[in-house]
Amino acid sequence: MDIKLNFIEQGQGQPMILLHGNGENCDYFEHQIPFFSQDYHVIAIDTRGHGQSPRGEKPFTIKQFAEDLHDFMDEKGIGKAILLGFSDGGNIALTFALKYPERIEKLILNGANLFPSGVKPLYQWPIEIGYRIAKQFSKKTEKAKQNAEMLGLMVNEPHIEPSELARLTMPVLVVAGTKDMIKESHTRLIYKSLPNAQMNIIEGDHFVANKNAEAFNKVVDIFLRK
Repeated sequence: MDIKLNFIEQGQGQPMILLHGNGENCDYFEHQIPFFSQDYHVIAIDTRGHGQSPRGEKPFTIKQFAEDLHDFMDEKGIGKAILLGFSDGGNIALTFALKYPERIEKLILNGANLFPSGVKPLYQWPIEIGYRIAKQFSKKTEKAKQNAEMLGLMVNEPHIEPSELARLTMPVLVVAGTKDMIKESHTRLIYKSLPNAQMNIIEGDHFVANKNAEAFNKVVDIFLRK
């Protein structure tokens, strides 16, 4: 691995890895870390080029982030973990699960999408416009280059075929907000494509884990205790 990922950890027991969304860092899970660390060894990671994790030289892609996670688990001696991914973190978790299913105990996907058109146009269009602008200026400033990379993740990725999800036999919880930026039909598509999944729609927007933490934590906790 060309970089060392920044992370925070709390608690003991079974490893539970938290993966934040695009442009965020592990602080996003401020309400999950203390709650779940009562029963689990919670590890919240800053993805490559996010938070305090360096960008490194490798590609800035969901696939690379999944490889980073694999390397991180190897380095920490974590054979198997519960994975909770939000937004792009959910996409990383899914990509990781498809390649390394034996490394996952249970999977929680919050506001994930299989392809860019799973996002409501109202949210996707401004992202695409921002991406085009940032890309134009990316050769001029470092900030624009970083911006273009970050927005590019949401414009160009991920690319997961719904049929691929049939291979994932571990228990999966699919969670989204009632006013999520991901189309509800898309969240249902993910849920229906997984052989061993349950779905929960929680009151709130895309950021339910942070803004409606009590409801979110309860739903995840019940799923993990089953």
